[in-house]
Amino acid sequence: MTTYKTAEVAAIIGVHPNTVRLYEEWGLIPAAERQTNGYRVFTEFHIQQFRLARTAFQIEVLQGGLRKKIVEVVKLSATGDFDGAIQLTQEYIADIEKERNHAEEAICIVQHILHGDGPDSPVFMKRRDVSNYLGISMDTLRNWEMNGLLTIKRKQNGYRVYSEQDIKRLKIIRSLRCANYSLEAILRMLQQLSCDPNADIRLALNTPRLDDDIISVCDKLIISLSSAEKNALKILDMLREMRKNF
Repeated sequence: MTTYKTAEVAAIIGVHPNTVRLYEEWGLIPAAERQTNGYRVFTEFHIQQFRLARTAFQIEVLQGGLRKKIVEVVKLSATGDFDGAIQLTQEYIADIEKERNHAEEAICIVQHILHGDGPDSPVFMKRRDVSNYLGISMDTLRNWEMNGLLTIKRKQNGYRVYSEQDIKRLKIIRSLRCANYSLEAILRMLQQLSCDPNADIRLALNTPRLDDDIISVCDKLIISLSSAEKNALKILDMLREMRKNF
């Protein structure tokens, strides 16, 4: 049986030796046997398990408990419970599909709102009234305003007054946030729509600007979910192969 030292595993996988130790500590790979001198001894199964973990964490999708579920898949595999890991991966794929459906539905809702579908909104509402009407906390409304998602005019007495257009914009933001789109992605879409009412909503939401300092998976949500699903299908194949060889 071929065995490997910590540094050899790190070189094969392309990580720092400390990462190998951390993966072992976190239960993402099995605990390695030790020689009398204390050095760890890794096997081919450790290499396969490490590759599985790297594939699992290549795309990190946090919403809907997906991150927690894929971590559990890796930990189950590390214990040799391949059947449990396969079942959980299949559940993970189903959950990804649900999240992607939510994201697509939110885009449809936005399109309906933009085209005036649905009941008319009351006009000239105060912040508290808007909070109650839309089921959005006042803190959330403040946060959206602070992040530049909308600018609310004030009356002479200093009170903010929300117009029908403001309410429509808030409905759009609420729908997209419920589907886990990032504030940055929503702002990017709103800015494009203000310049071009016929802009492609899906494209705007899923295409970060080149000058964005930090890009998260929620800035390209549908693309990231699709990538996570492809990785999960690879993981299924890897788990089945590992079960066969275990």
